[in-house]
Amino acid sequence: MTEKLAFYLDYPFVRYAIVVGLLIALVSSLLGVTLVLRHFSYIGDGLSHVAFGAMSVAVVLKLSDRMLLILPVTILSAVILLKSGQNRRVKGDAAVAMLSVGALAFGYLTVNVAGASANVSGDVCSTLFGSTSILTLTTGEVALCAVLSAATLLLFLLLYNRLFALTFDENFARVCGISAEFYNLLLAVIIAVIIVLAMNLVGALLVSALIIFPTMAAMRLFESFRAVTAASAAISVSCALIGILVSVLAGTPVGSTIVVADALAFGLSVIAARLRGGV
Repeated sequence: MTEKLAFYLDYPFVRYAIVVGLLIALVSSLLGVTLVLRHFSYIGDGLSHVAFGAMSVAVVLKLSDRMLLILPVTILSAVILLKSGQNRRVKGDAAVAMLSVGALAFGYLTVNVAGASANVSGDVCSTLFGSTSILTLTTGEVALCAVLSAATLLLFLLLYNRLFALTFDENFARVCGISAEFYNLLLAVIIAVIIVLAMNLVGALLVSALIIFPTMAAMRLFESFRAVTAASAAISVSCALIGILVSVLAGTPVGSTIVVADALAFGLSVIAARLRGGV
């Protein structure tokens, strides 16, 4: 198995997939702690469906760079969802459900009616559940992912104290002079960027797993915000690496394999927490 793995690692596309996968897993887990604690984790699922709808339109329009359409649409939707959470007539969860289902249906209808590919079912399935696109990345796509991931990581480090304050007590943060509206808007934009990046890794329907599983596993083992954030990042990156390597060796779907690794990590954390509590 070691020789087989070394053989595959000689290929640039495998190394590209590992680099991109680890970067996406890292930034997803860092923001995941804030999203889960603020009960915003469902936004990731809704935005992934919006990104699928935008991708369907980009495919039909035959855009050379689909990011030019997918990223702005997803960011705009994130802002709309954030604002809707403050709307008394349309609650946040209802807005996410409507936008999510509507975008998913619109995307599938667009591909079926105007799609040029003969294998519509295969294209839709690979987009929703992940495909081999992570293994066909170009140098430019890897560079774009690295830049966006580095920018997200830098923003997280710079805004760590503010995010901490907003996560646990938004009213206290306002009293301290922190503009909650601005940072919530910035958080929505960052979430949208992460969702778009993660679609190539695990597909539209499995994106939320990258945000939720590592965070929930870390929260079973640690109590402080900083410890949970660090543990979530370590678990997410480890599971992404294991998932990609297993996928390459066994020929399984990349996205599903990573999510299963995350789910197993959560299961192990539950067992570890119970054993520690018993002792």
